[in-house]
Amino acid sequence: MRQLSRRDLLDAGLAATSLGSLPTLAQAATLPARPARSGEIHTGGARMIPISGNQHVWVKPVLSGHGGIPVLTLHGGPGFPHFYFECFEDFLPQAGISYWYYDQLGCGFSDQPKDSSLWTIERFTTEVEEVRAALGFDRMVLLGHSWGGLLCLEYALKYPKRLAGMVVSNMTASTDSYLRYLAVLRKRLPPDTLRRLEELEAAGSYDSSEYEKIMFEELYPKYVCRINPWPEPVARAVRFLAEPVYNAIQGKSEFEVTGSMRGWDRWNDLHRIRAPTLLLGGEHDEINPDDMREMARRIPNAAVTICDQGSHLAMYDDQARYFAALIPFLKRVTGK
Repeated sequence: MRQLSRRDLLDAGLAATSLGSLPTLAQAATLPARPARSGEIHTGGARMIPISGNQHVWVKPVLSGHGGIPVLTLHGGPGFPHFYFECFEDFLPQAGISYWYYDQLGCGFSDQPKDSSLWTIERFTTEVEEVRAALGFDRMVLLGHSWGGLLCLEYALKYPKRLAGMVVSNMTASTDSYLRYLAVLRKRLPPDTLRRLEELEAAGSYDSSEYEKIMFEELYPKYVCRINPWPEPVARAVRFLAEPVYNAIQGKSEFEVTGSMRGWDRWNDLHRIRAPTLLLGGEHDEINPDDMREMARRIPNAAVTICDQGSHLAMYDDQARYFAALIPFLKRVTGK
């Protein structure tokens, strides 16, 4: 499905009309408006902020009214928009925790340039720092999920003085670790299904309906989100996956990394991370929960919670356990 850019919206005349013709985009987060300065138009806090290369990325706050060190969310994918973080609205503001949505470049409501050389770990890490500076945060807490967890680790190593704490949710410390565990999980498929999956991969048929059927019916319901049907924000995020970003960083297949994330490894650098860290995983995750336990042993000031019923989206399929660990940690590192 082709994504709608800001140019599409302008061409459609949406500046002067309703969003009724775009029901999927109309489902985007509606958040509490912050008090406007004199003469300022209320936007609910959503805005585009400039980054390098004359590009702009979209951010929006969910404010609790209680202050504290801000929390910036880093979505996964790579290439998903922020939408699936919307479940946080039912937990964090009520606990007095403010946080920010942020669509990384190429994703969601942010600019979507066609330059594939932009989709690197290094540039996205720099982008996170540019967002911090543009928002005027002296220090911040990062909450990264999956690919966003990778960016947390990279940011913690490159900009330690700007980090008051971080949450690494459902991510391991190397690409090879990720692929090794996926190889274990795929062997649990029925023999005929596994054989057909291998045939499709050998033929390069990653976009075929048959390949997608195996992924969405045999693997994702077990290891990505165990709720049936998937919650609306999750389904919406999947519909608006930025495929150019995903393909450039990950590759065409979940089981083979051919993009810029290939060879990434931070296991031997975890001891250098000094920020208070919470690692969150799921026993049914596509990320090995034992990897997350080992990361907690290597990061000096880290704790780990593995959600018994959780998968890769444990914030949905094991909410009680996930938020019981997340909220006290965020209160501590944000000063609440």
